[in-house]
Amino acid sequence: MCDLSIFIVGAAGEGIQTIGDVVARALLRSGISVFTTKEYESRIRGGNSSYRIRASGPNAPRHDADVLLSLNLEAAAHYENTASTNCILLGELPPGGQGTPIPFQELAREKFGSPLFANSIAAGALGSAVGLSQEILEEAIRERFARLPADVLQKNIEASQLGHERASASRSSSSVIAMKSTASTFTLASVHEIIPLAAAAAGCRFMAAYPMSPATGIMTAFAKDPELGVFVEQVEDEIAAINMSLGASAAGARAMTATSGGGFALMTEGLSLAGMTETPLVIVVAQRPGPATGLPTRTAQEDLNFAIHGGHGEFPRAVLAPSNPQDAADVTFRAFDLAERYQMPVLVLTDQLLADSHFSLPDLKIPEQPVSSGLADPSGVASYQRYALTENGISPRLALGQSEHLVLIDSDEHDETGHITEDLEITRPAMVEKRLEKARRLKGEMALPEPYRTDGARSVLISWGSSRAAVVEAIDLLRADGKPFGALHFTEVWPLPHLTLPDDVEYWSIEGNATGQFAHLLQAEWHIRLAGTIGRYDGMPLDARSIVAEVVGSTSEEVS
Repeated sequence: MCDLSIFIVGAAGEGIQTIGDVVARALLRSGISVFTTKEYESRIRGGNSSYRIRASGPNAPRHDADVLLSLNLEAAAHYENTASTNCILLGELPPGGQGTPIPFQELAREKFGSPLFANSIAAGALGSAVGLSQEILEEAIRERFARLPADVLQKNIEASQLGHERASASRSSSSVIAMKSTASTFTLASVHEIIPLAAAAAGCRFMAAYPMSPATGIMTAFAKDPELGVFVEQVEDEIAAINMSLGASAAGARAMTATSGGGFALMTEGLSLAGMTETPLVIVVAQRPGPATGLPTRTAQEDLNFAIHGGHGEFPRAVLAPSNPQDAADVTFRAFDLAERYQMPVLVLTDQLLADSHFSLPDLKIPEQPVSSGLADPSGVASYQRYALTENGISPRLALGQSEHLVLIDSDEHDETGHITEDLEITRPAMVEKRLEKARRLKGEMALPEPYRTDGARSVLISWGSSRAAVVEAIDLLRADGKPFGALHFTEVWPLPHLTLPDDVEYWSIEGNATGQFAHLLQAEWHIRLAGTIGRYDGMPLDARSIVAEVVGSTSEEVS
């Protein structure tokens, strides 16, 4: 089975996602795994955008196309340099251009009286190019357009047949790609679709947020599914979002919020409030390139330092970073567990790649074990002190108004009961130590990095969050070429766990930023020497082939 990269390119508003959805569904129905990504400009209409399908390959980006379907001439020219050797070109092509020219809109007007059917013609043509039968495509179209009136649905089916026939007749048999059906089944999901499911299963009952790309999908996924049992509030800004979520948590409801970098900037005062009041909260920060508005529809791993150091004062927090939907399910559960037990904020770092990509997984599972409650039993409390000094720094926590006990919560420094204090000699140092004791204990339970093919490795690539899939694929390519490389991947990135790495190995940090934020963190915390840092900061995701090219080009002859 080949590893096939398909690009559907056109302008925003032309329906490239509709075409991609139909073909992806058809491939899945054939038992072929797909990994889909979107790449688009920050505009409603126009510009150049692409919907990319990687069929029967890893769940990782590729930046070259084996099949390129274009919906307009400008897009064809813009993405021409992505075509791999022997790439199949079809669609709207310049006069005399190599490939299979098919005027989708002209055909739609001629045969069906409307350009609206051009997308189904294109889906049929693309299906033919990758060896999908018309029967499979018809099933996918019926699924995709199930809500349309019967006559409109039938016209879409006929349009796909027309595109399939036109492409088949116009192309030589030597250019047919044989994608063979299998009996495999996959779940296709994105990280931001899974986080709400896992959060609800972990006991989340309140979510407040303000829309900001690429985090908005988390809020809308909650709102669209009332069966999750989560109260969702779209508020006026991110300041209200974090403070309202903190209020819900203080009242006893597990709560979360979601935002992107600019919104998180507004949340930092509330983040410190969570640290001082020792209130559990889960915050998803969906990264995109900055600073300021930056590139709002592109991807990056630029907010790690911000997540670790955001807020004023010193207080414990955990920072977790999933790499795929299964990771997202597990990480979301873990975030609520840590937040409840340590009474602190936990940040989950995603990014635009994880938000907009769909992964094929053979067995996706939402954890079912209940998250342990961080609330004390009021009946077992005689004289309540919200901030009682304890050996592990964790005080008994009662919810506001849920028992006869008076619960005092204050943003000022306070004594054990919660009353404001100016006792600088005893109480203030004791409370600082109390909060930081939780950080020390948290460090001891953070997960170790996951090794990949490190046996006999003389060079190790270190990744975190969404860069995992590209790094794993890069290791496989390097190993296939006889190069002794391995990888270490971090999902729980702060605080770093206790670990000593071998010093006879060459280490590289691979991340989606320009300054090597995780590399600096490793050097500061573990004092390891890095051979180099490979960063990508053009708004596009890391890919395996680029990583291999940079590593091999920079590594010593002795190692490579």
